[in-house]
Amino acid sequence: MGRVEQKVALVTGGASGIGLASAQLLAKEGAKVVIGDFNIEGAKAAAEEIKANGGEASAIFLDATKEDSIQEAVEFTVNTYGSINILFNNVGGTNLKKDLDVVNLDLDEWDRLMNMNLKSVLIGSRFAIPYMQKAGGGSIINTASTAAVAGDAIRSAYGASKTAVTGLTRYIATQYGKDNIRCNAIAPGLILTPAAKANLPEEVREIFMKYNALPYHGEPEDIGNTVVFLASDDSKFMTGQLLVVDGGHYMTSPTISDVDNYVASLQK
Repeated sequence: MGRVEQKVALVTGGASGIGLASAQLLAKEGAKVVIGDFNIEGAKAAAEEIKANGGEASAIFLDATKEDSIQEAVEFTVNTYGSINILFNNVGGTNLKKDLDVVNLDLDEWDRLMNMNLKSVLIGSRFAIPYMQKAGGGSIINTASTAAVAGDAIRSAYGASKTAVTGLTRYIATQYGKDNIRCNAIAPGLILTPAAKANLPEEVREIFMKYNALPYHGEPEDIGNTVVFLASDDSKFMTGQLLVVDGGHYMTSPTISDVDNYVASLQK
């Protein structure tokens, strides 16, 4: 308890899923949290729940595709709590009907995702860093994806944008490390957020499970605990890193499951 005591955090995309779990855990560990989200009613409900549990939290509307909206969220955080020490750039997404293979993807969708998934990280950091410099340092945490470490049949724009997030993370870490500002990224695997549970059939989840090293899927709290670690002094000598939190999905050889089944068939 108290690993981020009296620190101030802005969590973008904090109304649900990974963002919500991260905001709740940061507040539990002592941070004053601002939840920014396009779903302002969800953000307000999340803030009220944190306050009901003894934490400090506020909510603000955030459109991560709009520079002025991101700036407003950063300035609201500073004006409300006096500083900003933690920025969790968590907004991201894709449209699987448009974000296809390179030949067939919608170019407008490419531009939209580069704006929402990548430029929002740049803009959020751009506005937060001067305040962190005044505060004597801070921690910026960016949500990347396992799509940044392996190719896919579709999601070309999403994967490219998240790969770029990992590169931008290293640039921020390099440029502002001497100001005691750390910047790291997290690449979640399949996390059973409410959206994942609603949109992924059980059969698809089982396919992912087949290639996990661990016998279960991740929960939003698994990423939230990683966020708290990166926000706290527990990780004070870590910067510019990509932490893959995926249950070992991409750690193992992709052939291992099929080879195991083949060996088992020979023993029958």
